[in-house]
Amino acid sequence: MILCDAGVLLCLVDRTQPLHKAYKGAVLRLTKPLLTTWSCLTEAMYLALRRGGWQMQKQLGQLLLNKLLTAYEIQEGDYPRLLALMEQYRDRPMDLADVTLVLAAEKTGYRQILTLDSDFLFYRIGDRDTFEIIQVQ
Repeated sequence: MILCDAGVLLCLVDRTQPLHKAYKGAVLRLTKPLLTTWSCLTEAMYLALRRGGWQMQKQLGQLLLNKLLTAYEIQEGDYPRLLALMEQYRDRPMDLADVTLVLAAEKTGYRQILTLDSDFLFYRIGDRDTFEIIQVQ
């Protein structure tokens, strides 16, 4: 699976985004579903509502229904790690959506990510491994 950040989720459904066609084409070519978190999906849904209303939110939801996207579930036992990561990267600062993706990477072992966020160049998986950012042009 490939991790997917909120910005890319919005880009997939917002035709006004400069990289909309490139990301849509890349996702359709991938043989794996995307893995996001509920925090990322919440952020993307909020932005979609502001930019395109219910119709754009419906397109995001359709990604789940079509099984192109799945959501990683954060567990209560993960809360201390989430807060520790946010403290560790407080100079960036790290938002909740980003920290849940780092945690998902730590828990699943997935390193590939679709993101528009340069912070993933600095974040480390398990405090050592780097993310493999999939470049889309």
